[in-house]
Amino acid sequence: MGDTPSVILSGNDLSVEDIVAIGIGDKRVELDQAALERCKASRQFLEEEIQVQRIIYGVNTSFGPMCNKIISDKEIETLQINLIRSHAAGLGDPIKPYIARAILAVRLNTLVKGYSGVRIELLTFIRDLINIGVCPYIPECGSVGASGDLIHLSHMGLAIIGEGDVYYQGKLQKASTLYASLGITPMTLSYKEGIAIINGTAAMTALAAFALFGAKKLLRLASVTGAFAIELFGGIDDAFDEDLHGVKPHPGQVAIADTIRSLYQGSGNITLRKDMHEKIRNQHNGGPVFETSINVQDVYSIRCTPQVLAPVSEALDYAVKTIETEANSSNDNPIIIPDKKKIIHGGNFHGQSIAYAMDMVSMAITTLCNLSERRINKLLDKNLNEGLPEFLIPGTLGLTMGFMGAQYLATSTTAENRNLSAPMGVNSISSNQSNQDVVSMGTVAARKALKVITNTKHVLTLEILTDLQALSFRNAETLGRGTKKIYTLLNKEFSVYDNSRIFHEDLVRFRKLLFSSQLFDDLSIYTES
Repeated sequence: MGDTPSVILSGNDLSVEDIVAIGIGDKRVELDQAALERCKASRQFLEEEIQVQRIIYGVNTSFGPMCNKIISDKEIETLQINLIRSHAAGLGDPIKPYIARAILAVRLNTLVKGYSGVRIELLTFIRDLINIGVCPYIPECGSVGASGDLIHLSHMGLAIIGEGDVYYQGKLQKASTLYASLGITPMTLSYKEGIAIINGTAAMTALAAFALFGAKKLLRLASVTGAFAIELFGGIDDAFDEDLHGVKPHPGQVAIADTIRSLYQGSGNITLRKDMHEKIRNQHNGGPVFETSINVQDVYSIRCTPQVLAPVSEALDYAVKTIETEANSSNDNPIIIPDKKKIIHGGNFHGQSIAYAMDMVSMAITTLCNLSERRINKLLDKNLNEGLPEFLIPGTLGLTMGFMGAQYLATSTTAENRNLSAPMGVNSISSNQSNQDVVSMGTVAARKALKVITNTKHVLTLEILTDLQALSFRNAETLGRGTKKIYTLLNKEFSVYDNSRIFHEDLVRFRKLLFSSQLFDDLSIYTES
């Protein structure tokens, strides 16, 4: 653990990659000293205001529509505990422990920004929980994303006060039991600290970070399968021509076309425009009208790959910017700005920005999934696959089934994604005695995006297996520079499917290879000379 690199939390520069790395345990966290000075100033100003008996929401009042109830000094600690216990009301399957750890980190980063008025002791306690590897038990269902992730962060708050359940070293146990064994003294919360813990967007932000991490892997792999598709069918290079995309210069489109073109560079399978016209001229000696057996354009799932994946790429870029802005924001209420002598009540806890970003990601990845499913279908349908065996069967047709059964995985999960890509961010339902009359559903949107991404990983895994099976019949020897390197790498783990084993086992093994590794984190390594 001592050799694990650290992320210095300052409240200003936490990235999606950092959130994921902290969650999975690849990085520890430390607190920026300048940020701690801001936190001290914020806390000192808050305490000064309390001493002069200023009435401050959530500090010496109750919450929500009961904010007109004044709480006495002797009941402040009870108020904090009651808030967390009452709002720890989630149900459903638990959020993965590594995501729960990331939620702790995101919330800590927003508190370290210095506008929440919490004590340094609370910040260092959360830091230590993260670094020790304690992960709160957080049910997946509950929050509406309005006063932030109240339900999810209350379950997180239980871990801070030593109640509820936690994960440690892969085991779920009572926090009180674990802390006693480790010699950890739980936090006793003071003014403002209960609401500061739960009034924020850390859960939806951490969920979104993991969604984006997976979505980026999918986009890179979709570029690989796009390159395999044009090679398998001897596609025409026009569709990826630099000048074609230069006259419709969406940044994502230009980048995707460039990546695929780089992967198939040097291929002996691609139909070059000049060669295609030469073949047509040689095939026909004249006549005003004639038909040719040579395709002059490929189907959309091949030639429109850059145009289809362009908005996917750009949606992910937008979402990254949104999630990183949120992760480095003060999304508490009230906000304390000591240098201006201000305590401001507002709605920075509202998660609408994340809801819309995650809805966009769900739609984008569903589109990517559609593209993959259509290419799988083209490879398996004897009427479309241009001479490949039906269902890519290597043996006796009828006796062996090839990829017939596996295709259902692609069609069913693609259909499910289409349903899941309906937006959540417009589904506001008033709650909390209509105090929260417009809510974001951002946490649900982030959870839904994760499901869409999981489904799409299934489909892309099958497409890779389909590509490898198809390449066992043709074109493998004349692949381009990048596609040949990737094929050689993957083919070491691949055996032609001949019905002698259970297909599920191939899918599980390749899904892990593709998405639990760094094989495609940088596609440029496959295109270098």
